[in-house]
Amino acid sequence: MAHDPQLRASDEDRDRAAALLREHHALGRLTPEEFSERLDRTFAARTVGDIDAVLRDLPVIDLYRLPDAKLTRQPRQAQLRPARRGSRAWRGIWGVYFTVNLVCFVVWVLTAFGGHWYPWFLWVAGPWGAVLAGTYFTLGPGRPSRGELGPGHGQGQLPPG
Repeated sequence: MAHDPQLRASDEDRDRAAALLREHHALGRLTPEEFSERLDRTFAARTVGDIDAVLRDLPVIDLYRLPDAKLTRQPRQAQLRPARRGSRAWRGIWGVYFTVNLVCFVVWVLTAFGGHWYPWFLWVAGPWGAVLAGTYFTLGPGRPSRGELGPGHGQGQLPPG
């Protein structure tokens, strides 16, 4: 799509231009008076061309540049290493699971003397255990390594069927 300076500017366009002006001011390219005047013109701009006129004599800045080349733009979860099989995190997760289910079982046993023998505690243990086990064996440390998957698996080939 060709750039049309007559297009109406959005609030996001104005905010992006204001952030660029702040960056140029912080780098010393604009005096406080110029910065204030250009910021007023930016927020009064009606079209994209008006915003371009405010930034025309300033160099282009990538507001999304990273301070260190080792950093990536991946989400924080993608940067974390998965926990090992015997790690404290997984022992804690399974410990909470077993503790809560033990409490549910004890409450069920104590209330079962009143004649209610329906094993309701399984509605807590079953789904929660299935989710934990699925997470452990698909995303966590319990997943099989590449060597355990068999030849050809994960290399763009379909397993023999």
